[in-house]
Amino acid sequence: MPVDDRNPQLKVVLTDLNPGVVAAWRSAFSDTPEVEVRSGSLLDRPADAWVSPTNSRGRMDGGVDAAVKRHLGAGIQLRVQRAIRDGFGGSLPVGSAVCVPSGAANPKYLISTPTMVASVENVRETLNVAFACAAAFQAIHRQNEAAPGSIRSVALVGLGAATGNVPAQVCANLMWTGYTLFNDHYFRDDDELRATVRAQLDDIESRPVHERPRITPPVHR
Repeated sequence: MPVDDRNPQLKVVLTDLNPGVVAAWRSAFSDTPEVEVRSGSLLDRPADAWVSPTNSRGRMDGGVDAAVKRHLGAGIQLRVQRAIRDGFGGSLPVGSAVCVPSGAANPKYLISTPTMVASVENVRETLNVAFACAAAFQAIHRQNEAAPGSIRSVALVGLGAATGNVPAQVCANLMWTGYTLFNDHYFRDDDELRATVRAQLDDIESRPVHERPRITPPVHR
């Protein structure tokens, strides 16, 4: 279903310390001027919500997750894992996300979206980044449905580009796909979200990563 047009425009900032990821974003999002691309740490970026790539158990023991945990305190992992346990039986599938209060003024919320099942996993030959990015925006839509206007800005890093070994340009293209397909569309059911991603991407997953094109978003009626 389309997102309610009465909701304010969501400010989206992509920020990363990796200059290759930043350059790839500038290329991939060149026709998406409403998305701001910055070089720098997520921890320095003011936003209502941060998106952190995680694993299915919500163990914040590496990469961006570990930095966020150090910044916000150990309680953030407990909140993430409690949300995963309560909503998903303890294991968060790729293509789902949880949104929890951060306990801080900036950000007010942390969105955890798995790019991998285990803590360290090579996902460069998968479409996990697109699934994770799409799921993060669905979490924002759901939070704003529960508390209208609670997330008006969000900052994301290069999903899967570090621990997941996803090449910078592939990461950028898949994040563009996840953003463009789903930033303005709301799926109440994650299975429907994943099925729609697969339908849109069709046989792209079987192609070598360097041959994967960007995807033309569907027309929502």
